[in-house]
Amino acid sequence: MNPQEIRQQKMAEKIIHNLKRRHFDAYYCHTAEEIIAQVRQLMEKGSSVTWGGSMSIRDIGLTDALKNGDYVVYDRDEVKTAEDKLSIYRKAFEVDYYLSSVNAMTEDGVLVNIDGNGNRVAAITWGPKRVIFVVGLNKVAADVESALQRARHTAAPINAMRFDIETPCQKDGMCHNCNSADSICNYIHFLRMSHPSQRHIVILTDLQLGY
Repeated sequence: MNPQEIRQQKMAEKIIHNLKRRHFDAYYCHTAEEIIAQVRQLMEKGSSVTWGGSMSIRDIGLTDALKNGDYVVYDRDEVKTAEDKLSIYRKAFEVDYYLSSVNAMTEDGVLVNIDGNGNRVAAITWGPKRVIFVVGLNKVAADVESALQRARHTAAPINAMRFDIETPCQKDGMCHNCNSADSICNYIHFLRMSHPSQRHIVILTDLQLGY
């Protein structure tokens, strides 16, 4: 391994230790194929599954892989009406597995997410039997303050551009701590411990994923 890979390995080992101390289940994968295989190993055949708006899980092909597997899949990307999408949002509270990423996480294992509608952080908090996060090490920050800064000043403006919504950050790429009606920073969520124990699973990867 080169020095960067050695550092990433050591970081992942430390973060996994900290996550387990916070009652998470945690793994480290290097490739998209390893992540998909790990998720398949965690999810029993016939399990029901849905996901939030995470680009990380889409970019590695995880959602497509699950749709081609032995699972009951509720895919919000495949519905056409707002009512059908809302129905899947609500279905998330009943499924066996909910997939997501994070906007940021701390070195000591606190997960930070920001939502516009709140459906993702609601499902992360309560409902689905287990929640699986796929998290690139590029989203790791030193502490909660730094993680929140990353979520507000890096992830949120990029997502505002992705959704093409009318917010100040969509115009110049910078957080204005705005009160826009279209703000996607309405709900700020800190997940400091998994409850019940191991309900939340984190798959770390050295792939550069998401925003």
